[in-house]
Amino acid sequence: MKLLETIRYEQGEFSNLRFHQNRMNNSRKVLFNCTDEIDLISILRKSSNNIFDKELYKCRVVYDTKVMKVEYIPYQITHINSLKLVDCDEIEYDHKYFDRNQINDLLTQKDEADDIIIVKNDLITDTSFANLLFYNGIHWVTPSFPLLKGTQRSHLLEKELIITANIQPEDLVSFKMIRLINAMLRFEDEVDVNIGNVHR
Repeated sequence: MKLLETIRYEQGEFSNLRFHQNRMNNSRKVLFNCTDEIDLISILRKSSNNIFDKELYKCRVVYDTKVMKVEYIPYQITHINSLKLVDCDEIEYDHKYFDRNQINDLLTQKDEADDIIIVKNDLITDTSFANLLFYNGIHWVTPSFPLLKGTQRSHLLEKELIITANIQPEDLVSFKMIRLINAMLRFEDEVDVNIGNVHR
């Protein structure tokens, strides 16, 4: 079983590295019973020595009990204009697995939409690749039970910039805007979808 960390790397800096390291070592402990900890910071510093330009990169770390591969891929922000609600009560993605077959199968149901919102047990969770924030005119609210607790989400919660709540599909009318966040999409990147562009 392989796992994955995706880390934003820009101008010689890794974003939210503490959250990535914590998630990685927690997954190793839970899934493989590892008691040691990988020093992700040292590994990434060595791997980035040959990158000198100022582009934005997606750093992908593939691992199981140990780091298997580190690669850097130039990245451009993806803009999403429409989303489709897709139900799946069986999906499990509480660790960032390399194998995304279950999510990819759900993506085949997106029809004309750009991406999906996965609804589990009548609660909104995530898109196929990002955590979600919902703006109600006062607060940015994120689902209490995402499929995956993303590092950007953890960062924003720690800073008390967002709050959590259970959000059901029928609650969407209470919000004005949806914002997508993940390791590569920061809050300030404003990858937003109008609430009217969410479809069943």
